Amino acid sequence: MLQTLITIILPVFIVIGAGYACTVSKFLTQSHIEGLMKFTQGFAIPCLLFAAIAEINLSVSFDPRLLFAFFFGAGCCFTIGIWGAHLFLRRNWEDCVAIGFCCLFSNSVLLGLPLTERAFGTQNLTGNFAIIALHSPFCYGLGIITMEFVRNRSAGGFRVIKSISKAMFSNTLILGIGLGFLFNFTGWTLPNVIDETLKMIIAAALPTALFALGGILVQYRPEGDIRAITMVCAISLFVHPLITWVAGQLLIIPEDLFRSAVLTAAMAPGVNAFIFANMYGCAKRVAASSVLIATTASIITAWCWLTVLN
Repeated sequence: MLQTLITIILPVFIVIGAGYACTVSKFLTQSHIEGLMKFTQGFAIPCLLFAAIAEINLSVSFDPRLLFAFFFGAGCCFTIGIWGAHLFLRRNWEDCVAIGFCCLFSNSVLLGLPLTERAFGTQNLTGNFAIIALHSPFCYGLGIITMEFVRNRSAGGFRVIKSISKAMFSNTLILGIGLGFLFNFTGWTLPNVIDETLKMIIAAALPTALFALGGILVQYRPEGDIRAITMVCAISLFVHPLITWVAGQLLIIPEDLFRSAVLTAAMAPGVNAFIFANMYGCAKRVAASSVLIATTASIITAWCWLTVLN
């Protein structure tokens, strides 16, 4: 099983390492990396989210107990991350929300899905798909609303609502998610030529985002942020799955859904954690380093959780 984890996770690090090497060697400049990040953040990943949600079967295994256990744990970790950063690390509120988002957003697609498939088989992925369908809308919705609230906390209520609405409906990630649900509910389909074009763009989304993350790491290093990074890693890899485990036991979730929920909760922060931090220009060094360090640590922590689940 450990060899399986390495086989799944190692390619992620090779892509990140390639971006780092190309940037540190000056083959690519920071402006090139920022362009790649803008492409993934503003275009390719929204296309990925649109296609994933448009095609998923929303009626399969949407067990409310599963969703409550996972997202209750995620919400608790978001809150713990914000207040931990504020009370113990003395960060400003904007940084606190970005750090909380790192604790909130598990890598459900790049790590959670293949790990569950390898560990328990394709037939046990229905819980993963249910979580993935709501994961980005829940996390980005919660993160954007909270960030816009703290950024406009001195303004009047109407201005806060206006700012939140503008941020939500001008964000291409949210738009991609919304369009995906619209196509799913209505049964609309894209013309074949557009669908094939979309698949080509989607194929580039995650590898390019990981490559760009490697380039970003050249600029944002962990000096001075070790405590924040350690907190994010601990909350993501231990607190979230523990809360999900306890909630799942109390709610008596079916075994296949329970394993999907706990294992997905045990994943490191995904690249979306850095995308969110980069979007608001807050705690970018913490987010980038947390993704890298927690993903490395998850080789061991995921092994531990798989041992417990088996």
